[in-house]
Amino acid sequence: MSDTVPISPPSISPVAGLTGDLWVFGYGSLMWRPGFAHQERRPALLRGAHRALCVYSVRHRGTQEKPGLVLGLDHGGSCHGIAFRVAAADVAATHAYLTEREQMNRVYKEVLRPIVLDTGERVPALAYIVDRRNKQYARGLDRTTLLAHIRQGYGESGACRDYVLNTLASLAELGIDDHALSWLKASLLAE
Repeated sequence: MSDTVPISPPSISPVAGLTGDLWVFGYGSLMWRPGFAHQERRPALLRGAHRALCVYSVRHRGTQEKPGLVLGLDHGGSCHGIAFRVAAADVAATHAYLTEREQMNRVYKEVLRPIVLDTGERVPALAYIVDRRNKQYARGLDRTTLLAHIRQGYGESGACRDYVLNTLASLAELGIDDHALSWLKASLLAE
């Protein structure tokens, strides 16, 4: 499994030609390590996709021999996360950073999707939806297999276990109980 070979050519960015501020939706490590300048961060809801450990990581949280798992926004459902407002002057630099971080292997489709902020305001936000056609998409793994990948995964950015626990801690700080992932905390801390 190569971590740098795209399955399809890059498409035109949804932020091309954007002239105002940009909202970016974070649902995983972006919540606790955004890595870009932002003016504001707010709890937000994205509908039409849910948070899932559905992407094999062979670089940042695993290797070719021992892939880890990272989160993706998979189709269907909804997802609570954090929205970051990026000032218009920083959009180009932020987009370049996010392209490098999130689009290395094109496992995500870069899209603008409506989100609902905690104020009730509805705004478009940049989000990264998993591409189910990519070979790094991990479809329908059972709990035993999920745990095995999380336990074995260690890559350039550290342990997959730490990635999952940091994400769960961020969700807890927001008061979000993601039922699809909450069972992992007890299993990982029991080790």
